[in-house]
Order: sequence, then C-alpha cells, then structure tokens
Amino acid sequence: MVGEAEIDRLPIDLLAHIFVLITSFTDLAQASSVCRKWKQGVKQSMGRRESLSFAGWKMDDDSTARLVRYAYCLKELDISRSRWGCQISDSGLYRISLAKCISSLTSISLWGITGITDKGVGQLISRANSLQHLNIGGTFITDESLYAIADSCPHLKTIVLWSCRHVTENGLLVLVNSCRKLESINLWGTRVPVDCFIALLTISPALKIKPVGLLLNVDASMLPVV
Repeated sequence: MVGEAEIDRLPIDLLAHIFVLITSFTDLAQASSVCRKWKQGVKQSMGRRESLSFAGWKMDDDSTARLVRYAYCLKELDISRSRWGCQISDSGLYRISLAKCISSLTSISLWGITGITDKGVGQLISRANSLQHLNIGGTFITDESLYAIADSCPHLKTIVLWSCRHVTENGLLVLVNSCRKLESINLWGTRVPVDCFIALLTISPALKIKPVGLLLNVDASMLPVV
C-alpha cells in the first residue's frame, strides 16, 4: 500500500490521472480539501472533462460549485435530482454561474431540482449564452425563467418543460418568438391551453411540440393561412 509520504511525491499530472478514475464527485470534493497538491490534482483532472453528471450523487451547493469551477473545458452539465435527493439551491446556481465554463456550455439539465426558483435559474442562464439544450422539467419555475432564457439563449435548440405547471402561454410565446433556432419543446404535464400549441406552431411551423403529436394531432396544415 502506498504510504502518505510516497503519494505526496507523485507528479501533479500523475495525481490528476488518478483522480480522473474516481467516479464519486463527493470523493473528489473531499480529496480537493486534503492539501494544496491534491486540490491542484483534482483541479487538473476536472479541467480535462467536457461532460459532468452529478445524477445519482447527493451533492450540495459547495461541492457542486467547487467542481464545476475546476471544469474549464466543460460543455455538458447535468445536476438533475438523484434518487438520494439533491440539495442544490439558488445559492448553488449563483456560485455555479460564476464558473468560467458557463459561457461555453451547450447543454444543462436541472431536471427535478425542486429547491431552485426563477432567481437562481435566471442568474445561471444569464451567462449561458452558448446553450443549445436545456432540461428544466419537474421544477417550479414560472414565466420569469422563460423570459431569462429568451433573453440569453439565442442558440437554444431543445427545451424540456415537463410538468412545469407554473409556466403560461405568455412565457412560451416570448420564448419561441425569441429563440428562433428552437427545434423541440416538451410541454408534457403543463397547464397551457390547446390554443397555445396552435399559436406556437404559427410562429414556428417546424417546431416539434410534445404532446402535440400524440394528443392533439396538430401539424402545419392546421395553421391559419396568412
């Protein structure tokens, strides 16, 4: 077994390679607090990753934000709620939003994070200008978050709003009007009226809307002639 003195003599690059093999992000967070050298090793290992998923891990604001800050090359971030429960709050989203990688993210999943509000989502989204895919289903967001997305995410292609029961037709219309590259939107479990689906397709006839295909059988042929 390698003793503490021996592992301290390992080069940073080799230490970083060892940390890349660790799949538990809570263990990585703890390792980064052992000493300065270990913190640097964790930082280098995280900097090599383009995708991070905390799904399945019980993470809190501090440990999540610390690891995301190290991930300079990150493109995809998944902090969906796990079966163990997720402790991420608006405070955590604010800290994550300060990470250098946020402006380069193309995919974010906040699925099922019930402890966040429009305030935290707005802060995070305001810096995610390269975002193409967003899953925010199962949260309590309102139209305020949709307005923030519309203002900050011109490259958005897909969005999941599954069971977001506080979003309304007004927010959806602003979103689709502003995000002209939007290809797909999941509205399962929302409370928007049927007329809203028609209005969205009027703005963007090629838009794929769930559950339109299964429940409403709405397509471009039903749109008003202009």
